[in-house]
Amino acid sequence: MASDPQRMHAAPGAAIVVERLDHLVLTVRDLDASCAFYIRVLGMAEERFEGNRRALRFGNQKLNLHEYGHEISPKATVPTPGSADLCFVVTTPLEAVLAHLAHCGVVPELGPVLRTGALGPIQSVYLRDPDGNLIELSHYVSQDHDARGDANP
Repeated sequence: MASDPQRMHAAPGAAIVVERLDHLVLTVRDLDASCAFYIRVLGMAEERFEGNRRALRFGNQKLNLHEYGHEISPKATVPTPGSADLCFVVTTPLEAVLAHLAHCGVVPELGPVLRTGALGPIQSVYLRDPDGNLIELSHYVSQDHDARGDANP
């Protein structure tokens, strides 16, 4: 009997099965500066939606942006610019990532260094966004998984 693939990774007896992350919210000091950074440096696309809200889209996910002092409710208990630590999996080889960062005038804080990702070993480069959030750009060391985490044939 085939098992339910969504339940394969759930804790035994779990009543809720989380499938994936859809979006997360970053509280930022300056919407324009944040959008410009994520578009120019990380290649994300800006999206505007209801009430002229702004988000940054990449792959099948997005970062919703809240301007500090003007957050949308409901919100985090203490929305704070610069408090996030995000890891993005990139398909671009890290040598090319480093060259692009240099072209953009962004100095990496650390890396490349070996770390452990959700699916195994990753090589990572760390940098900061305009609010001081720690951004980790990672590339899986093994070719056993692609950027979505699916096994390659």
